[in-house]
Amino acid sequence: MPHTYLVFVWHMHQPFYKDLATGEYQLPWTRMHALKDYYGMAAILDEFPKIRQTFNLVPSMLVQIEEYAEGRAADPFLRLALKPAEELTPAEVEFILKYFFQANPGRVIGRYPRYQELYEMWRAHSGDPPALARRMGTGGLRDLQVLSQLAWFDEIFLETDAEVRALVAKGRDYTVADQQLIGRKEQQICALVIPTYKRLAAAGRIELSVTPFYHPILPLLCDSNIASVSQPGAPLPRRFRYPEDARVQMQSALEYARQKLGVEPAGMWPSEGGVSDEVLALAAGLGVRWMATDNGVLGATLNRLAGISETCRPYVWRQGGREMKLIFRDHFLSDLIGFVYSRMDAAAAAHHFLERIRENARAVHREGRDALIPVILDGENAWEYYERSGRPFLKTLYQLISQDPQISAVTVSEALEKLPAAEIPRIHPGSWINANFEVWIGYEEDNTAWEYLLEARETYERVTKSPEGAALSEADRQLAYQELLIAEGSDWCWWYGPHHHSENRAEFDQLFRSHLAQVYRALGKTPPASLSRPIARIAVEAWQQAPCGFIEPVVDGEVSSYFEWLGAGVYRPDTRQGAMHGRSALLHELRFGSDGSRLYVRADMQQSIPGGMAGLELRLTVRAASAETEFRFALTREGAHLSSMTGRGSRHALPRVSCAYLRIFECAVDLASIEADPAAPLQLQVSLWREGLPLEAAPPHGWIEFVPGEPAEWE
Repeated sequence: MPHTYLVFVWHMHQPFYKDLATGEYQLPWTRMHALKDYYGMAAILDEFPKIRQTFNLVPSMLVQIEEYAEGRAADPFLRLALKPAEELTPAEVEFILKYFFQANPGRVIGRYPRYQELYEMWRAHSGDPPALARRMGTGGLRDLQVLSQLAWFDEIFLETDAEVRALVAKGRDYTVADQQLIGRKEQQICALVIPTYKRLAAAGRIELSVTPFYHPILPLLCDSNIASVSQPGAPLPRRFRYPEDARVQMQSALEYARQKLGVEPAGMWPSEGGVSDEVLALAAGLGVRWMATDNGVLGATLNRLAGISETCRPYVWRQGGREMKLIFRDHFLSDLIGFVYSRMDAAAAAHHFLERIRENARAVHREGRDALIPVILDGENAWEYYERSGRPFLKTLYQLISQDPQISAVTVSEALEKLPAAEIPRIHPGSWINANFEVWIGYEEDNTAWEYLLEARETYERVTKSPEGAALSEADRQLAYQELLIAEGSDWCWWYGPHHHSENRAEFDQLFRSHLAQVYRALGKTPPASLSRPIARIAVEAWQQAPCGFIEPVVDGEVSSYFEWLGAGVYRPDTRQGAMHGRSALLHELRFGSDGSRLYVRADMQQSIPGGMAGLELRLTVRAASAETEFRFALTREGAHLSSMTGRGSRHALPRVSCAYLRIFECAVDLASIEADPAAPLQLQVSLWREGLPLEAAPPHGWIEFVPGEPAEWE
């Protein structure tokens, strides 16, 4: 009977946050994730001896972890977390209040009652740091210093480390000694990360692969004009063509793994799954035997949508006497873990995922073949959206896999030994996102960054090959080139352009320009004035406007009149994404209001998304003072119908509700029938679902709140 080989590849990556000029770390995320994901995601496998996986490690991340483990990392975030609260200056207090709430409100902050209490204070006074500091007092600030760190500790330490458990149990009123303990524990945990990977790799439990050293988009380094193949007509910057840099980025990563991890990596996840024929040839020449990317790239290579049969097998690329084994991630399965299961019960999510694996495998088994199921995704950023850092989900999933005799969780190299590979003579140039490079090139901010990078690279080439270059010290020459390699990393352009948002966007922008400026300084040149000006522009965040009058729309699913929703409240989601890139948003805008006796809700969808509406369910949850009611509406091409209601109050009569969906979704709910007082605040949230799986919610955190019967305040 054909077998199923399940391949997990966890990609562990953070940008290079260290400013080489000052030696200081500009952002804390490598350290924070080391406390939890980089250690815990590997250490959890000690509980599941049948589960073998591949961990893809970015060397520039490991270099940072090494410095934290050795106590050599100068990190202002950690320094201020450990400084006695009584000694903080006003500027330091403002820094803490700005940055120490950067965590998922529901899963990370909300897990600790005192952290949640401080967070609510912060929300109420965020525009007035001095007032907030006075409200918190010294004790509140110290509690924030401790809890902002403790909240990132892995479940293993929360469950088994007596000192950490005591800190959690204490809950509040922390002391300077507690701050010092946090500092010691953080260094200890960072020191466990690399040895844990080495131990598991030496035991054959995991395979270690690497990404080019500073995480560049390799095809664009080789030739930025190649973007036009997958983005025809996109405006591109001047051509950047330095394949020698791409080779150095790969070679230095392989050498780091040999020296620091004690392994000879067979494989590589190229940054963001970015591949091209030139990249595969360079990697093969360095001894890389396998690479991975997305099945969207496979589809573009095959000139058709890559189905289950195509995705669930390995391939071999051959050109010019060189060859490379390839696997292509199952985009749908990987995204279920990345973006969907965090909203579900852990056990239900694990069972659902395993059934999808079996379903895919059956389709391949019917062809008489063993099935390769490639699940490849970010190994750190998803877990802060899960209950208890995703450990209940992972433990249930790993246990289920271990008990199934038809499924083996193996490393990539093991899978490639067991399954025959189909041949492909070429590869489509693209990344895991839309099989193109539009996240990193083609938009104004991205193109500006590439122009600045090219100018610095040309300056380096010109100076080092001219007579004046002979006067440069070897240290300055090396520093200039290292700064270039860092600036070639993909993370800077990840935050440029319209696709993604971070509270640290300004810091990323500053870091990129600082790295480029340091190239010029190391070469004895004055950095161009352009590097003093931000590239990133202010982006549009979620926007909300309260109702300003009563409304009486016709519930017909059409925009019957411009005036029927005039006066309604409006909520527009922030459609930008964060560190993880997910599916396109389906919800464009919500409108809401009342006529004093009925609640009206309208949802405008992104109709341009192909297949976006198929099988969609819209859930409207309404919180009144006495009850919470959830309405489930099925949206079809023919319209909308109410499929179920749950959680209504004590009345026996069914709530009175009507709905329609054609160009827009509209519904009306009788307030009295859900025991809602028109004079009392009402809360609502809309979520979109498909096949019982959550897609998105508006708002994503919290509720839209308004009083349906207060026309006096609207006049």
